[in-house]
Amino acid sequence: MADLHVHPDRLEIHLTRAEKVLAMKREDLVVPRDSIRSVAITEDPWIWIRGIRAPGAAVPLTLSIGTWKFHGGKDFLLIKGKQRAAVVIDLDGEEYSRVIVSTPHAARLVEALRVDGSELAADGIID
Repeated sequence: MADLHVHPDRLEIHLTRAEKVLAMKREDLVVPRDSIRSVAITEDPWIWIRGIRAPGAAVPLTLSIGTWKFHGGKDFLLIKGKQRAAVVIDLDGEEYSRVIVSTPHAARLVEALRVDGSELAADGIID
């Protein structure tokens, strides 16, 4: 499972080797916090998927990892499992319009992202 690191200026999503292979992505995701427009928790991340997989891997309602392209841009998905909460992060001015990540620590991630960067004493590590 990917490691999520919340820093005062960015969110880092460190993918495992298998996730990088499935997503056909060489680098981890780094999202500047200034680009985050909204963050929401969802119990059903599958309804948030839009567009077509290109490139990535998918097993319906079980696994979706990689890039999904749609008419207005592209999203990055890291959704695993059928009954796991996920965080939907809407972005502005970045490579991806939206990042959807399933994590057992969804509430902690949302709370860490809502804290003003100057209030973050140390790097928050989720997962």
